[in-house]
Amino acid sequence: MHSSNQLQHSKIQLALLTMLVLFSPLAIDIYLPALPQISSAFHVEHALAQDTITWFLFAMGIGQLFAGPLADKLGRRTVALGGITIYALSAVLAWSAQNIEWMLISRLLQGLGACATSVAAFATVRDLFGPEKSGKMISYLNGAICFIPALAPILGAWLTQQFGWRSNFSFMAGFAAFALVAMSIGLKETNPSLSKEAVFKPSRYWSVLKTPSFIFHASLCMLAMAVILAYVTSAPVVLMENLGLTMNEFTMWFGINAVINIIACMTAPKFMEKYGTHKTLVVGISTLAFAGITMLILASQQSAFAFMLPIFMSSIGFAWILGAAAGKALAPFGDKAGTAAALLGLFQMSGSGLVVGSVQRLGMEPQLMIALQMLILVPGLLILMSKKGRSWHYAAV
Repeated sequence: MHSSNQLQHSKIQLALLTMLVLFSPLAIDIYLPALPQISSAFHVEHALAQDTITWFLFAMGIGQLFAGPLADKLGRRTVALGGITIYALSAVLAWSAQNIEWMLISRLLQGLGACATSVAAFATVRDLFGPEKSGKMISYLNGAICFIPALAPILGAWLTQQFGWRSNFSFMAGFAAFALVAMSIGLKETNPSLSKEAVFKPSRYWSVLKTPSFIFHASLCMLAMAVILAYVTSAPVVLMENLGLTMNEFTMWFGINAVINIIACMTAPKFMEKYGTHKTLVVGISTLAFAGITMLILASQQSAFAFMLPIFMSSIGFAWILGAAAGKALAPFGDKAGTAAALLGLFQMSGSGLVVGSVQRLGMEPQLMIALQMLILVPGLLILMSKKGRSWHYAAV
């Protein structure tokens, strides 16, 4: 009976954690179809309306450094509830915005709220499932995240057509209100011993950053994320401008890739459970390398399939790398899991953005640029196979 109750409790916690990680992708993907209406409503250039995404991501990246230590100091539950509250209030502010400046400030605040929910979720995973099983659970959560890019734009387009662009932010506020009630009732504090250190003590960050296993695995997460970011920023140019696909055709290919990503995120834990995280990373990086070579071979072929086939392969490699590497990056940390999760998020978001931005400035064709992003991870494979790399991967917890 006790075992049955414990299993039921774990399922509830996992469902709540899944809800927590949806805040960030929902805030980005649901209102993408409404961007033209937003620029028209505020009489600004389309690029300025797109800054509402940039500001959100900037706040999420920087906010990690604050949310992580707070999750260690105040508890995961407190930070999660605080983040949801900020997210809901900022969605209401965005809904009521009368100018683009108001909208940008609202999105900045919403990014801070979303980063708090994300940090709390991944730190809680580390608390609940330990250093060995957390990689599996992170893969499941990433699988849930992958549903949003496939479904949210469809919902956002319907809301925008039926009720106007502000309805997207009404939906975000309603989702946050529902989640706040659910978390208040069901989410339990999982950090057994709250940190006694000062919240923003530099040594908190240094104690994580000086750990070689963290730097190595967080870098793998960052470079894998850079592949996806390179694809997302280049796909509209390649598919719609260069190849002449319609918006519906572009959405179809985007959706197929999202489905493949979901399947990959769901199969990675099974492979990890049977063969271990080391082999999972080897297969994941090898898949990305093969995708990069395929992209180079097919670069001259003017078809959507020739472009998307390597992308499909890279989505599999990305999912397998992210689950295994993220779990190993957080493994050495107990009471500092929040700080470690925050720094990992900073690597994945700000770090991947810096990598892609730097490579894009080299002026390469999109296919070559994406292939380079895929092949950048090959040295990681060599490190994994070395004696030093193995010691980092199997670092004592």
